[in-house]
Amino acid sequence: MTISSPAPISRLWIRNPLAAFTANSLDASGGVVVSGGVITEVLAAGQQPSAPCTETFDAGNHVLLPGLVNTHHHFYQTLTRAWGPVANAPLFPWLQNLYPVWARLTPKDLELAATAALAELLLSGCTTAADHHYLFPAGLEDAIDIEVEAVRRLGMRATLTRGSMTLGTDDGGLPPQSTVQDPEVVLADSERLVSTYHERGDDAVIQVALAPCSPFSVTKDIMAESAALAERLDVRLHTHLAETLDEEDFCREMFGLRTVDYLDSVGWLTDRSWLGHGIHFSDAEITRLGAAGTGVAHCPTSNMRLASGTARVLELEDAGVPVGLGVDGSASNDASNMILEARQALYLQRLRYGADVPVERALGWATRGSAAVLGRRGLGQLAPGMQADLALFTLDELRFSGSHDPVAALLLCAADRADRVMVGGKWRVVDGQIPGLDIPGLIAEHSAAARRLVNGGR
Repeated sequence: MTISSPAPISRLWIRNPLAAFTANSLDASGGVVVSGGVITEVLAAGQQPSAPCTETFDAGNHVLLPGLVNTHHHFYQTLTRAWGPVANAPLFPWLQNLYPVWARLTPKDLELAATAALAELLLSGCTTAADHHYLFPAGLEDAIDIEVEAVRRLGMRATLTRGSMTLGTDDGGLPPQSTVQDPEVVLADSERLVSTYHERGDDAVIQVALAPCSPFSVTKDIMAESAALAERLDVRLHTHLAETLDEEDFCREMFGLRTVDYLDSVGWLTDRSWLGHGIHFSDAEITRLGAAGTGVAHCPTSNMRLASGTARVLELEDAGVPVGLGVDGSASNDASNMILEARQALYLQRLRYGADVPVERALGWATRGSAAVLGRRGLGQLAPGMQADLALFTLDELRFSGSHDPVAALLLCAADRADRVMVGGKWRVVDGQIPGLDIPGLIAEHSAAARRLVNGGR
């Protein structure tokens, strides 16, 4: 599967968009200038670039956004979407039924799953994705290496997290023993991956984080040892936390602690960490998370699908917690679409707090907020010096007919596909397509792999 790399743009003016959301106070109604992979100018209406541009793109039919940033995903789960035996199950039974299926993953399965997930994200306007991969059955020890290659082929950015499960059913955990690894193996591979792939700086393409899976699948020791290793290597930490009340009960029974106390006890209550879901926090716990600067990946579709609960996003933000959005695994969403996830976040939070939660606030979670959660300071905004990661949407489908506010229409009228996407100054989606990617061929291979996986590898 070969995707050609586009030529870099020397100096481009994306001119006079139909509308623009900058995720800050800047006015980009005149467009943006891109040079050397970064945004060099943001222009108000009527302004001209400060120097001649070698290329111009007329964005008069496009709504311009920063590239969307996905803070929590499980790429491999695209192979088990809408699987009948778990279609109507909450989290714990859902996991217990799926773990044996996922334990059969092969390297080729993961390559196809990651490619499908990334392509779907890219087509939805997403330019950076965080993936939480914690399954390393025999034969899949190089899972993160496989994901790195998939990200590079698609020309996106990613924070790939080296997950782990060390607490199996034999010791009171949820995962089957075949999916559990020894802590020494986990830590050694984590260090290898950081030294091999982790990039620093605003223009980083691949970053690596350490990510023990969840309280019910890892020991306290691996949590504490991962925190110490992350500090020594100066990388970030990620885990699931406070997703369900069952998890809270598990923490009390297994560790004698509530979830945030547990987090604190293993050295994770820090601005190095971000948490998947973060639903069931008390007022005092929200205050503690905000004081520590610990981030939360809000996953509204998954939380509704599994009936896990509703994150208290406005209260988290007001307390100083960085909040971003995640599509979560494609077996609990069951999609990898960031612009639709922003819509779900808007509606779920309006249901909790009222109809005056602004469209722009939800778009802010998907851009600037998500970038902050991942510690990606060069992403998530249209501003001089930021990376030229952009998403452009047209409003020419029937669903948008009669709409008046172009930015609001993206969410209220359910935009689901970008027309153009740029990553680091290179067009990665053109006219709603990924140049060089055979989508029908990918669907055929991916679907066949999915059928084999749920049928026991046959």
